[in-house]
Amino acid sequence: MTNALTVTAPEGLPFIDTEREFDAPLAAVWRAYTEPELIAQWMGPHGSTLKDLEFEARTGGSWGYTHVGEDGSSFGFRGVLHSVEEHKAMTQTFEFSGWPGHVSLERADFEDLDGRTRIRTRSAFQSVEDRDGMVGSGMEGGMSESYERLDELLKTL
Repeated sequence: MTNALTVTAPEGLPFIDTEREFDAPLAAVWRAYTEPELIAQWMGPHGSTLKDLEFEARTGGSWGYTHVGEDGSSFGFRGVLHSVEEHKAMTQTFEFSGWPGHVSLERADFEDLDGRTRIRTRSAFQSVEDRDGMVGSGMEGGMSESYERLDELLKTL
């Protein structure tokens, strides 16, 4: 069974909120979110691969990667981890290389559901226009597909 991703973009506010549950323990979900060799197995839409992956899962660490699609197209992303609270939360910046200077601040909260895990995120953008650009970019579809890939990986951990 696939758990549904919920994406909310409140009218007139520069935020995107998401929520998704996983049929796996918190420790496994946290590992998949923080270990580069695991991130490489699930991050990105179906058929994509990651290159140039770096992820320092610590407060003050940096992260970055490039999605490469089946057609050879590539999209880079990068940021800084401002706060990492093991098994609880991460706060980071997020920037798309194709739109430099439009940086969002994101927080992901991880919740133990007695053998299952819920992740809630809030992304704060510099403007409603930046937020609307993200919503219009296909981020919901890409995020849903990434989480489907994560579901498959979690079955093996």
